[in-house]
Amino acid sequence: MASISFKNVVKHYGTGKTAVQVLHGVDAEISDHEFIVIVGPSGCGKSTLLRMVAGLEEISGGQICINGKVVNDLEPSERDIAMVFQNYALYPHMSVFDNMAYGLKIAKVPVAEIKTRVDKAAKILELGHLLDRKPRALSGGQRQRVAMGRAIVRQPQVFLFDEPLSNLDAKLRVQTRLEIQKLHRELGITSLFVTHDQVEAMTLAQRMMVMNAGRMEQFGTPEEVYNRPATTFVASFMGSPPMNLLKNGPNESLGGPAGALLGIRPEHLRIGDAGWAVQVETIEMLGAERLVYGRLGDEQLIVRTEESDACPTLGATIHVTPRPERLHWFDAASTQRIPAAG
Repeated sequence: MASISFKNVVKHYGTGKTAVQVLHGVDAEISDHEFIVIVGPSGCGKSTLLRMVAGLEEISGGQICINGKVVNDLEPSERDIAMVFQNYALYPHMSVFDNMAYGLKIAKVPVAEIKTRVDKAAKILELGHLLDRKPRALSGGQRQRVAMGRAIVRQPQVFLFDEPLSNLDAKLRVQTRLEIQKLHRELGITSLFVTHDQVEAMTLAQRMMVMNAGRMEQFGTPEEVYNRPATTFVASFMGSPPMNLLKNGPNESLGGPAGALLGIRPEHLRIGDAGWAVQVETIEMLGAERLVYGRLGDEQLIVRTEESDACPTLGATIHVTPRPERLHWFDAASTQRIPAAG
């Protein structure tokens, strides 16, 4: 097991005027046993950061430490990590057992020890009845479990997951998320998990790094990130649907700072007899709830309502009030959260 430390980590490609910087000074401290999710949109630098931990990308500046040891110049094989990729990367001509055992055989681990480790991992992942099969005879979810099993038998200090669920269908993604949570509870190995899916991030993370354009915008628990977003980017990226951000909202009547952006999540708005006048444009039915999209002046507003609530009519004007304790304020220039007064 191990802690991980990022100290002003920088990554750029090329040199001089043609250099392209993709990571801008990432600082974070990760404790032993933590499950950390690195989340952000495509191109934000999250996979690059993970590959730098693995030793698959060179570090342009700063330090990455694993268990207090600087690993900048260590080969991947010297870092005691195991990585699970998006595309499974299984050997098609080998059985499940041999795929899981291959790295141990290369490391010349005794045959009896290999069998013990593979059997234990197979039991954890419910793969025992599949050990003789080839990858072509497995479902996508089973192949991903084999890839995780191959990492488990290594008994590493750190697990690295690079968008491992993105090739699975929706049902399998949910099932595999539960398996990963169970795996971490049983093994307790420090883990970094990269995803662009904010639902995966919220459900898996003990803490999460929210990345944007090569910078870490916020590092905190899912509750902290969702309930107290540090920037407008975090507010809009974390949450489905995103937080409403109003440039021309009635700030003065709500006690907000002059010229600030007002943030309010769709579930913290209530339809009633008074309040903001919103013209209904679209309604999305999502089973137990619905999303009402409307116009508040020249800005879009999203309201989340229960399925049991009366359904507004398209084109109608409804009145909406925000829960005052759930308001968020952001500086319009810096996009940073404005702390509550007092």
